[in-house]
Amino acid sequence: MPMHEFFMGMNQLELINRAPGFFKYQPHNVAAHSWKVAQIAQFLADVEEQNGAVINWQSVYEKALNHDYTERFIGDIKTPVKYATATLRSMLADVEDSMTENFIKTEIPQQFQTAYTRRLGEGKDDTIEGKILSIADKVDLMYEAYGELEKFNPEPVYVNIFQSGLEALAAFKDMASVKYIATDILPDIFAEEFTSKALLYDLAKSLLPDFTGKKRDI
Repeated sequence: MPMHEFFMGMNQLELINRAPGFFKYQPHNVAAHSWKVAQIAQFLADVEEQNGAVINWQSVYEKALNHDYTERFIGDIKTPVKYATATLRSMLADVEDSMTENFIKTEIPQQFQTAYTRRLGEGKDDTIEGKILSIADKVDLMYEAYGELEKFNPEPVYVNIFQSGLEALAAFKDMASVKYIATDILPDIFAEEFTSKALLYDLAKSLLPDFTGKKRDI
């Protein structure tokens, strides 16, 4: 049954909820998240390209669309659990890698196995495309949290998620796409009212030098 299990896996991803175990007004699933990350990555790559970067567009789309496909094997494990210890994170990665490798060997036609080994591997590497994926993934996570914060969801986890997103962006603060987020996107976010706005605003200013709270003149 060439590719049948792979296509069926996309249906499974629609049933895996993001941020499991917490009350939310708007549920999100892994399949929708992958599509949103692809859209965000596409724009971030535009920004990088306009600022002189050479972009491998095939890699951008492959990394973004497939980055969470392997969650069909282990589910969406809560981030605090997944990163509780380096040992646990390594063990989970080993399980995921082993199940992915076996899946490719048994369910993907041989002539396509090299391509899917690349597509289903860890996409967040040191390439420009890998960095774009890392940023896009966190931006969507921040927007999922923001959607709950502006509805004044009392769960403190969404403040923590938004905060971790800002901290992740700070690791790439010299990239043109993160500078754009800081100058043109975050000001629009902070123009709205939401839970812990002042705390997160101060954090954004401390972590991202380009964030002034006001949109730049274009």
